Amino acid sequence: MIRTLFTILALGLAPVLVAQPFQLPTANRAILDADGGAERYFVGTAGKPWTSGQFGCVRSGGGQLHEGLDIRPLQRDRRGEPTDDALCSVPGVVAYVNTRSGLSNYGNYVVVRHQIDGLEVFTLYAHLASVAPGVRAGAPVQAGQPLGRMGRTSNTRQRITPDRAHLHFEITFMVASRYAAWHKANMGETRNDHGHFNGRNLVGLDPANVLRSQAKTGPAFNLARHLRETPELTRVLIRRPALDWVRRNPGAVEANPVAQRQGIAAWELSLGFNGIPLRAIPRAASELPANMGPYRLLGVNPKTLEEFPCGKLVFKRGQLWTLTAKGQQLLELLAY
Repeated sequence: MIRTLFTILALGLAPVLVAQPFQLPTANRAILDADGGAERYFVGTAGKPWTSGQFGCVRSGGGQLHEGLDIRPLQRDRRGEPTDDALCSVPGVVAYVNTRSGLSNYGNYVVVRHQIDGLEVFTLYAHLASVAPGVRAGAPVQAGQPLGRMGRTSNTRQRITPDRAHLHFEITFMVASRYAAWHKANMGETRNDHGHFNGRNLVGLDPANVLRSQAKTGPAFNLARHLRETPELTRVLIRRPALDWVRRNPGAVEANPVAQRQGIAAWELSLGFNGIPLRAIPRAASELPANMGPYRLLGVNPKTLEEFPCGKLVFKRGQLWTLTAKGQQLLELLAY
């Protein structure tokens, strides 16, 4: 597979698939309005402004990550409940459906798997009042197809009130395709109600940036390029010749002639603030630091850490940067 991938990259060919443009996941289009439209698009948390409904370090004074967009409804029934549909953003296959709302902060939710520009991408649609008939794991779905009705289901202590009903929407990536086995081996008696779709195994991009960049760029928009241009927090080495994440996301791989000639001994990954791999470079044994263990932290971008403090993957001990327990766990998952 790696040899084929190097051939694709060397020839300058687009790996795997042509871009499939994202459609808006509800009828609310205010996010693309010339004036920004943010207040008409986002729903904030209880007692907080609309900004807390955005992606990123927008909660608890910047210390808590919100992993998607909370999108405001346009229509309500007589009881004040939203009647908007959650719409599939990209053609794909339903990967997971949860209708046991008491088992998740997301309540009822649907996850759809897509192949876009050589990347395995998932979109997630949460807090649904109901799931549309026929939407089940393995079912193909088209862009614009209703997946369910917008709502406010959740298992959080502070319930979502009717005025805050919304669709939580994510564009996300799966860290490990064998997560359920890793969880069983490493997390003791900790419950895992959602298998591979446990929140610990999903890392996302800012959907607002994707939607706005696509609208600005037009047909030339490329998700793999957008991923590479996302601000980098850190670079790490994982001493494994093959990585599951790389196999599933060849569009993120950059060619390295040295590793092509000598063979792959490790992978250098650039990670975003929340741990999302942005690009992967194969490394030969001759390129590795002396006395390297299974992982090595290569560098940290302090500007990204300052802007996005909620990822909590690295910290500075004296003059040296080091991985937190969360950062080490992420690398273990990537290597699993």
